[in-house]
Amino acid sequence: MAEVDDTKTWPELAIGLYDKLTGRGAQITYEFDDFDLYVPSKVGDDARHAHWNMDGTLKIRTKDNES
Repeated sequence: MAEVDDTKTWPELAIGLYDKLTGRGAQITYEFDDFDLYVPSKVGDDARHAHWNMDGTLKIRTKDNES
């Protein structure tokens, strides 16, 4: 796995987190109920934010079965 000095995008952050956790046989599970999310348009102090309101449940699960 390549070293990343400075994460600049959301995909880089997600890939890095997944690689580190699944490399240890970990499982990633997120559950959110009725929440507000402010999504930045870019990295930096001058980023604008889109407001998303989730009225319900969002579940994200990842599991890496080891051989």
